[in-house]
Amino acid sequence: MLALFLVCILARPAGAQPVRQPVKPPAPPSLSPLPPPAKPGPRQTVTVTTDGRVLTFTPRGPYDRASLRVSAPEGRYFDSEAVEGALTFQPFGIKDYTPPDGSYRWEIRIAPSGSLRSNAADRARRNREDPEAETAHRLEVGRSEVVQSGAFQIIKGKVLAGQDAEPMRRKPLPGQREDGIVDAVFAAGPAEGPRRHGFRFAIDQVIPDDLIVQGSACIGLDCVNNENFGFDTIRLKENNLRIKFEDTSTLPGFPSNDWQLTVNDSASGGQSKFAVDDTTNGKTPFTIEASTPTNALYLDSTGRVGFRTSLPVLDLHTNTGNTPAIRFEQNATGGFGSQTWDIAGNEANFFVRDVTGGSRLPFRVRPGAPTSSIDIAADGDVGVGTASPQARLHVFGANAADVFVGMGPNPGGAAADASALNIGYLGGALGRGAGFINVRPDTGAVAPNPSLRIFTGNVERMIIDNQGFIGLGVADPSNPIHHSSGAFLSAGGVWTNASSRDVKDHIRPLTAGDARATLDGLSPVQFTYRAAPDEHHVGFIAEEVPDLVATPDRKGLSPMDIAAVLARVVQEQQVALDAQRKQMAELTARIAALETAQAAVTLKTVR
Repeated sequence: MLALFLVCILARPAGAQPVRQPVKPPAPPSLSPLPPPAKPGPRQTVTVTTDGRVLTFTPRGPYDRASLRVSAPEGRYFDSEAVEGALTFQPFGIKDYTPPDGSYRWEIRIAPSGSLRSNAADRARRNREDPEAETAHRLEVGRSEVVQSGAFQIIKGKVLAGQDAEPMRRKPLPGQREDGIVDAVFAAGPAEGPRRHGFRFAIDQVIPDDLIVQGSACIGLDCVNNENFGFDTIRLKENNLRIKFEDTSTLPGFPSNDWQLTVNDSASGGQSKFAVDDTTNGKTPFTIEASTPTNALYLDSTGRVGFRTSLPVLDLHTNTGNTPAIRFEQNATGGFGSQTWDIAGNEANFFVRDVTGGSRLPFRVRPGAPTSSIDIAADGDVGVGTASPQARLHVFGANAADVFVGMGPNPGGAAADASALNIGYLGGALGRGAGFINVRPDTGAVAPNPSLRIFTGNVERMIIDNQGFIGLGVADPSNPIHHSSGAFLSAGGVWTNASSRDVKDHIRPLTAGDARATLDGLSPVQFTYRAAPDEHHVGFIAEEVPDLVATPDRKGLSPMDIAAVLARVVQEQQVALDAQRKQMAELTARIAALETAQAAVTLKTVR
């Protein structure tokens, strides 16, 4: 059978390389039954070996860090990392796991030795969100990371991973002689009937002119005479299928990269796939596995890309029956720790998932959430329920609605949406303009909790306990208002000042003279407060009282100070009264004695 080679002649624009035409007849065709060696495919960075139970991945040369991921047929993933030596995968040594028969895929990422510059200083700069450090590091990592992937199979409990390769065969052609010449019969002709020609030809042929085939072409060792092409125009048919694009450009400035289309691996346990190989650089940028679903990747006429859909609505459109998602995975070969995030959505919520952190969902949006449920303004203000936040955090709601911020865990027995502390606006429950702070009851709380506490400078300054008692510097108030000095307001409404010697310094007696002078300096007045013009009071003017009872700013008065002055004056008056009483008693006694003596004299005279 005549081997057909299809040569595509493309028009070249101005400035393109000239089309080189042969200037002399080609050399006689080679009669060798084997073709010359082909250029190798993608360079292999890792050598994969197996003893039927364990796979060993051996990097060719030193490296800084390597990560291996293996995907099992049922969708499970297995990860491992190393900083030196070979990496291994032991499918039969995994606890509580029996590897099923089927096709497994693997991917290994390697940071070659010396490619990473990450250290504590680099990580510190990254944590400070230094954009220049971030950009420089990512550019370096992007150039240095090497990726290789492949496949293996487990069949009847044995690992098959490329121990055997399909041979590169040249099948003997019908009628082939020892010298490589074939006696062949070709059928060709118009519809009125085929014309049969018998002739001999060499296995290799060079055609120094355009080749035009007005029919179909089959290329490969398994093509047969009278091949049934159907609608096929070109068919490749054998056990090793490749199309190589080998650019022979030699002029400076012209691209010369070689490419290859590969169909299926040629080793046992390999992948059934279609791939585009960059053979010059040893990379495979594009692969399609066998059984990939219809419309797995679809580009429409507008440039929109569909994943599992042929009708993309936006630039990127993913369509699946259960939780379409995008994964962001940072591996350790870049010099930083591994971290994986998912962004996904379904009928229950749109969410961000921290896969590395135990698949937690730190961010969720429920279907039906209103517009601007969370809105970040250009100045960084955050609005909840508003597109125009007026503060760092602005929680907005209707005038007649209850709008509040809840903090803390759900109290025991409370509704699922309740929280331990609520701060907000009760326009619905209490009417417009009603703000509130509420510490909800909790069955697990121990007195004085549940409580509301106010701190400044990391020190507790005020507490409102579970009875409503207010403590000012007191952690467990025993009265409705209780100050750390000892002063308190009793339940009966009586105010008691702190007066312990323990809270006082510079103690000295108040002299009667100072007290009398202060009392004499007090000028009682009648007045009304400007804030309450209908209330009448009596008292003193702070700016006019003597210094002894004046406050430093002379804006207020202490009733106890005035009481002390009055007490000292009264005490002095009492001493004076006592002396007067004593003197009066003495005088009374003397008068009585005189009256008695006078009476006796008068009686004697009468006699």
